Amino acid sequence: MHSFSGTQRSSLLKHLVQSIMRACLLPSHVALATDFGQCLADVRSNKLGPVGLDSVGRNITNANASAVSYDICISACGAGQEPFQWSVFSQQFSSWLLPWLALVSQLPFGANDKLENLESVLLTMGSPTLAAYSLTLTVLNGRWIARRFASYHYPNTRNAVRILSSLQQSPLRVTTESTLLASLVILPHNDEWWKELVLWLDYTHTWSISAVTSIAWVVIAYLFTVVDSFTGNIIAAVNANGQGVGSLWLWLLPIVIGWLQISPKCDSVRLSNAVKRANTIAYVATEDEPRLASSKSDQRAISLNFENEDETRQDEQCTAPVYNYARFLPWVQAVEDVSDAFRAASYRCHSHESVTAGTKWEDSGDVPHRNNRMGTIPDVEVYCQPPPVVIRPLRSRWGPGVVSRMLMASALALLLQWGTTGAAVVVVWFTPTKGLGCRSAAYVAFGVLSTVVWLMLVTSSVLTHYSTMQPREYKSHAISPVAVRVARSLSIILRRLGKFIAALNAVWIIVTCMFQFSNFFDRCYCNSSVFGLGKHAYNVMEPTAVDVTDMRIAWIGGVCLAGGTAVIFTGFVNLFINPPLPE
Repeated sequence: MHSFSGTQRSSLLKHLVQSIMRACLLPSHVALATDFGQCLADVRSNKLGPVGLDSVGRNITNANASAVSYDICISACGAGQEPFQWSVFSQQFSSWLLPWLALVSQLPFGANDKLENLESVLLTMGSPTLAAYSLTLTVLNGRWIARRFASYHYPNTRNAVRILSSLQQSPLRVTTESTLLASLVILPHNDEWWKELVLWLDYTHTWSISAVTSIAWVVIAYLFTVVDSFTGNIIAAVNANGQGVGSLWLWLLPIVIGWLQISPKCDSVRLSNAVKRANTIAYVATEDEPRLASSKSDQRAISLNFENEDETRQDEQCTAPVYNYARFLPWVQAVEDVSDAFRAASYRCHSHESVTAGTKWEDSGDVPHRNNRMGTIPDVEVYCQPPPVVIRPLRSRWGPGVVSRMLMASALALLLQWGTTGAAVVVVWFTPTKGLGCRSAAYVAFGVLSTVVWLMLVTSSVLTHYSTMQPREYKSHAISPVAVRVARSLSIILRRLGKFIAALNAVWIIVTCMFQFSNFFDRCYCNSSVFGLGKHAYNVMEPTAVDVTDMRIAWIGGVCLAGGTAVIFTGFVNLFINPPLPE
């Protein structure tokens, strides 16, 4: 069998990609190829009559012309694109797009299903707004739960915060029935349960050589290409330049860095095994001595509900962190259940009340003595209920502080999305011909669709929580069964449609970048900014020195806007992660 050397394989791959690109662009490349340089030469030689324009669309002598109207461009130059140039495409693609596509592999996945992992990639690429929203919510939740438990003084409070925060990427289920949760919080037999689960959840998806190399590659490639685009001959390939593409994808860098810093626990198999192993040593109160919970039933106080067949809660079971938006509200309710138990136990412990009434309080420092934490089913149940002197309002179906956290996460997500997308739009908007053209419209469409997907899926998660939350009565207001059915159906429709749009948007933005590098957009219609200028559209075929200066200023502004937005988002994550835990 004949074998190929590395050089031969590289050459074959290059020719293959060239053939594919030329085949895709064959109709416009062969039949309708356009040469704007020759077209401008014809204008300056008076072959087309007095049709010359300057770079702002004013009439000028043909000899000094740098532009023509859109109608003249179509009739004189043709409607096709400039010829595909492999040297330009390969350079722009490898410099501006390929590093970002490689960085996608550093996103945390974790689902035990390749299709779900692919879906999470498409969801992230199709809606950076949603990805940034889930990341910000995760950071805010970690800080909220640390503050929520900060005033509680009872054994295992610190471990409870660590465990609940680590389980944000899983379908957490808390069962309060049969004193399961109360027993887990109070009984000294369960101290080992808390310690073991913390230990088994103490694994990281964090910095590695691969992650550092990918991030370094992206940063260095971005900096080098930005410098090169400012110092090189930008007129030679002005419409295939990747300045806008680089800014457009810059959102991915703070997202990847943020998840690496948070180190989400998103391996579904490992999470499930950790909780199951811990639950084998969980104890529950009985009429006499505490016994292993496994001897009473299969229910546990804290478990992961991967077997839920409710279609409305499908996204909660996918452990990829991008789905944290879907787990936010049920996770908050689960945390509140645990918080209530620790709050009551902490209050009674502070008052030196033993679990079993009448038992003498044994002073053992800050930690209650083992004998003061023992009791039967009624004792344990009462100990974890708020004392009569403590007035506690009825719980909301949404949870405390959820609106403020959602609003803050939304603001940061939109800032990152439109800071980077807006920077890309600025770059191509101020590239002659100035105005809304094919490239800027494509970028705006990407940002709009990303935002729409985020709105649809967050709304779907709210409707899902509304229709599945138990019990169906809060603050003496019953929830209408009709409203539940409508909310359920609408949540499913929004979720499916949102994911479909996200997948299309992910494909759309990659195709858009490929079109830009392959000169597909380098045609009269796109270069004339017809979307924005309408009947006054014109095509600048040779930017002047003033145009180049203005273009460089706009490009610098775009780089600063995108970079500044990424720095602000990364700074926020670094400011809020790793909050101080309870003593």
